[in-house]
Amino acid sequence: EIETLLAAVKACLVVHPLTDASHTKAMQLCQRYSLSFYDAHICASALLANATQLLSENMQDGLIIDGMLIKNPFK
Repeated sequence: EIETLLAAVKACLVVHPLTDASHTKAMQLCQRYSLSFYDAHICASALLANATQLLSENMQDGLIIDGMLIKNPFK
């Protein structure tokens, strides 16, 4: 069931792998915004994919990270 669901999701999206560049960007974001490394890596990957908004219920709603807006979809 999980494989079927993931295949359906991947068919609708572009999957960007974690890279050395995303790791480096995540380290910078950790220091600049006091994010956990996990959250910083999510942000770094989104920024490298040219995202303008990131939906997260765990990060600060309204925070702007390098021009990308963090929005809580449940707020």
